Amino acid sequence: MSGHLIDTKTLAEKLGAELYGTESAEVNDVTHDSRQARRGSLFVAIQGETVDGHRFVDDVVRRGAAGVISELDKPEGFEGSWLKVPDARTALAQAAKAVHGDPSSEIELVGITGTNGKTTTTYLAFALLEAAGKKAAMLTTVEYRIGAESEPAVRTTPEASDTQRFLRDALDRGCEAGVMEASSQAIDLHRCDGLDFRAAVFTNLTRDHLDYHLTMENYFDAKKKLFDGRLGKPPECSIVNVDDEWGRGLVSELSAKGQKVVTFSQKTEADLTAEKIEVSLLEGTRFELRTPAGNVPITSPLIGRPHVYNMLSAAAVALELGHDLDSVVSGLSRCVGAPGRFESVPSDAGFAVIVDYAHTDDALLNTLRTAKELAKGRIITVMGCGGDRDKSKRAPMGKIAGDLSDLVIVTSDNPRTEDPVKIIREIEKGVQEAGGNYIACTDRLEAIHLAVSKAKPEDVVIIAGKGHETYQIIGNDKFHFDDREIAAEALEALED
Repeated sequence: MSGHLIDTKTLAEKLGAELYGTESAEVNDVTHDSRQARRGSLFVAIQGETVDGHRFVDDVVRRGAAGVISELDKPEGFEGSWLKVPDARTALAQAAKAVHGDPSSEIELVGITGTNGKTTTTYLAFALLEAAGKKAAMLTTVEYRIGAESEPAVRTTPEASDTQRFLRDALDRGCEAGVMEASSQAIDLHRCDGLDFRAAVFTNLTRDHLDYHLTMENYFDAKKKLFDGRLGKPPECSIVNVDDEWGRGLVSELSAKGQKVVTFSQKTEADLTAEKIEVSLLEGTRFELRTPAGNVPITSPLIGRPHVYNMLSAAAVALELGHDLDSVVSGLSRCVGAPGRFESVPSDAGFAVIVDYAHTDDALLNTLRTAKELAKGRIITVMGCGGDRDKSKRAPMGKIAGDLSDLVIVTSDNPRTEDPVKIIREIEKGVQEAGGNYIACTDRLEAIHLAVSKAKPEDVVIIAGKGHETYQIIGNDKFHFDDREIAAEALEALED
């Protein structure tokens, strides 16, 4: 699929770039990935932390690229168009927007950010768009989808060039709306620059990614860019969780600027609220949805109060886009949510096995509170923490697991290049502080089998941390590993 033809001179003017070499080269695509370069592509050479894109300039020229965007001067002997810019990532977003004809201005685009709930809210919003009869597109941690066609996701929020190309493709294939996750790192790295959001959702903010952002204030500031206009135009409407203290601060700031804000809550007055909440492992969740458009009963297969927040925000999106309450009720009743989010593994053993993506202390707290609310027996929790990532959450996650579980099996998540035993020791400090009963088991497969073997009727086994992921990273190697598959095997083993 090609973009809208534009020449390098026109593009340089739009970017405020210094243009050297060929002025009239036609550009039909923009990429940061040399493997995607082809005739007519413009390659953006980004100097990353581990890879310098300038290493691939000769390769993209051989592939027929129309030119290169770079923060560096044109090298000796380079033939073609060379656009020198102050910031390559910003230029990547601006160039992709221009080359693909600014597709986000023609589609109803919804951006969703927050620490927890982004993926499920994205799935729910997508389901509500379809329930209203709209063909929609979706970008999530799990998959990239256009209508009924999907492919596995490469990252939570793609690079700006990939997003603009995806949105142009979605438009060309008849999509009227799109919904996407917007991670804090992606926002900070200019991947969302220039996107025209019809609505933006703030789910919550809790400790995560502090290895990258360093402070909660920096983390919040990155999220806030989605709402305050620093990415381009501010969204026409911001949809915010006011049960979250950072959300309340965001509402104050946006309201002071005169921006439209829609609020949602389970605990206080807001534009959308949930009352008479009932949760069941077998029957899902029921509640009364109260909105400015009226009040309706909601029945959802999703389990737990955290999902009520996700449903409130998705309903707010649907109403903001002009959909009626009937389509909201219908969409929420059918959507099973995102894979690996409090996902039940089928079992005839008389106890429940739940796989959940909870990999922050707040997410684990919500997951275990939900399990505690539903369990008639004990809570057995399998959990670990990723290596080479935010270490500050390890002991707090251990403490939460110790507080809310009858047995914690501390194991490996994706240890990456860290010593798994060292990670487990850091988690153990929190479990010990809580006075929790625990077992350390480095091998995740063994840990899952151990948890299932110890479960009795009416217990709930929570396998936390990896959710939908189908791999485990040990050292620099990635192996196939799916918590759901391992749990199913462990349940089958009980019958032998």
